[in-house]
Amino acid sequence: MPLIAVLAGDGIGPEVTAEARRVLEALDLGLVFEEGLVGGAAYHATGHPLPPETLDLAKRADAILFGSVGDPSCDNLERGLRPEQAILGLRKELTLFANLRPAKLFPGLEDASSLRPEIARTIDLLIIRELNGDVYFGEKGMRTTPAGLREGYDLMSYDEAEVSRIAHAGFQAAARRRGRLCSIDKANVLETSQLWRDVVIETSAQYPDVTLSHMLVDNAAMQLVRDPGQFDVIVTGNLFGDILSDLASMCVGSIGLLPSAALDAAGKGLYEPIHGSAPDIAGQGKANPAAAILSAALMLRHSLNLPEAADRIDAAVATALANGARTADLGGTLSTRGMADAVLAALA
Repeated sequence: MPLIAVLAGDGIGPEVTAEARRVLEALDLGLVFEEGLVGGAAYHATGHPLPPETLDLAKRADAILFGSVGDPSCDNLERGLRPEQAILGLRKELTLFANLRPAKLFPGLEDASSLRPEIARTIDLLIIRELNGDVYFGEKGMRTTPAGLREGYDLMSYDEAEVSRIAHAGFQAAARRRGRLCSIDKANVLETSQLWRDVVIETSAQYPDVTLSHMLVDNAAMQLVRDPGQFDVIVTGNLFGDILSDLASMCVGSIGLLPSAALDAAGKGLYEPIHGSAPDIAGQGKANPAAAILSAALMLRHSLNLPEAADRIDAAVATALANGARTADLGGTLSTRGMADAVLAALA
């Protein structure tokens, strides 16, 4: 029986993860769940955001259902002990290098989008973000300049193997969809991006049926709100992908609707909503669990090879939304539990 590590984390993480687990359990798939502490919750309990027992659980599990990390009470800790280091540590220790972030407008949510309805309806894209490199993992620190000024620095770097690995993931995803891959970089300014572009072009020779294009990241941000329908699959680095995927979330109506998967080369993954811990609404039953539920569907599809069950969850979320189920982020009044109940009703 597949073992699912449930790492609920901080803020609204426990609330939305609990609802995603309810939906999975309703499918009666024989999954085994084991919980672990992570993030600020783990720091307060053990003194570290990623305790050894949690990392061991993550390594043993077939997949990881993740909530969120982020706790304002930990903001003044040294960087290595802050909650966010847990997710970075899991990505590094498990070599979760490919982040899949789909964005598609659900019918009936046109008015929730930040875009005009006729533009919002065209959104159906997948952002593939590299997770193990870039400024998030590069050398960083604080120093004093010869003039006596404080200076912070973060090294952005990729080697060609890292770029090739994520490029293959992008081309393969595009081949399964509509056959178009747009690589996002800043090659007009950054040497890191020039290498990125060169390697993506070299890799494209292995995928003659996929049409490759390139776009600078500042233009990509503009195009996502001007004409998002032009995109099929986007592949980009860690920093740019982090920013662009959050932008895409508002194009489809709410950050509470966007799931994500972080995969290794064998398909094992960590699955989480992209909305973060939202400490301002934690414990109030206001969070939208849809992104966590959709992340569970991604888990079934990519790590557990249960595509039919994943399709059932996707359809149930779409049906619930089409029937008017709305949490506060979508202008409605349903609680976290109430939204999940609507999904479960559609699933039944």
